[in-house]
Amino acid sequence: MRVLAVLTVRNEGAFLLEWLAHHRAVGFTDFLVFSNNCQDGTDRILDRLQELGHLTHLPNDGPYDKRGIQFTALKAAGKHKLVKEADWILPLDVDEFVNIHTGQGKVTDLIAALPDATAITLTWRLFGNAETIRYEDTPVTQTFTRCAPAVMFWPWRASMFKTLYRNDGIYSKLGVHRPRSPDLDRLDAVRWFDANGRELDEQFKLKRLFSNYGRDNYQMAQLNHYPLGAMESYVLKADRGRAVHSEHMLDVDYWVERNFNTDTDDTIQRYDEKSTQLRHELHADPMLAKLHKRAVDWRRNRFQKLMEQEPYRALLARLMMTPPSRPISAATARTLTGFANLGRLRAKSQQSGNDPKPT
Repeated sequence: MRVLAVLTVRNEGAFLLEWLAHHRAVGFTDFLVFSNNCQDGTDRILDRLQELGHLTHLPNDGPYDKRGIQFTALKAAGKHKLVKEADWILPLDVDEFVNIHTGQGKVTDLIAALPDATAITLTWRLFGNAETIRYEDTPVTQTFTRCAPAVMFWPWRASMFKTLYRNDGIYSKLGVHRPRSPDLDRLDAVRWFDANGRELDEQFKLKRLFSNYGRDNYQMAQLNHYPLGAMESYVLKADRGRAVHSEHMLDVDYWVERNFNTDTDDTIQRYDEKSTQLRHELHADPMLAKLHKRAVDWRRNRFQKLMEQEPYRALLARLMMTPPSRPISAATARTLTGFANLGRLRAKSQQSGNDPKPT
């Protein structure tokens, strides 16, 4: 069985070898990686990994689709032979690590546990910053273990998922969170399951991007999401720009909606022995080791340069002053959801000329 991961990266060379070693340990067989406008040597690391047979690297230097850099890459991926030959596909980001709880922790164990599934949602589990200021060249999965509770009631972003899906032609386009452009005549054959083994309803087949919150979605698998890292890394992330909404600079709002540290989850460390072995094998290549060190040095030097600019100094100071985020209770979340539903109803009614009144 061929299971393909599709990745887009920019200036993230310091994290590439850990990410690749981990997902090889999880059992992914193929990797299609796009890079764009890299200053830290990410593209050179990818070229070397391609020379060694570990992945396929494609530059993604534009022009870009109006929806952003990542959509452009995924559109190009749809034409690539690796996508055409894959049995299962999962688009990922470099701060996302697949964590399978069932069987031996292989992606094939999850697929085998849900034999009727044509799509499996891997819900984010948000890992917070844990008040870490300085960036260190240590494995992300070992450094950050503080995270959001298994049951979250708000925000909906805490329940977003990525989709591992069977490449049977029903969906013709890759998407950031879910496959797109389904063949509507074949849609009845699609069966979506979450990582608790629950079959999902019709809306997931067409447009849903997040799991039902207010319940545990992680029994069989989860997607460990490390969107923040150290504060220094977050400043660099703001400098890099977003892969989807590239016109929006990251600020404290993004941070607050993801910086949950109330719980501890180290289940991903079941892969430590194998992923460490694979990572050491990659570092044993003198060229990769040299390129990795250059990427690490670039991060440190770039951060120093950014600290000479007031907007980035101010961002770092705000991060230092902002406490970890507090999960919202079910009752408060219902209040917020009620306001959101009223807003949608009002917008719909205004289109028809009937403005609803709050009760």
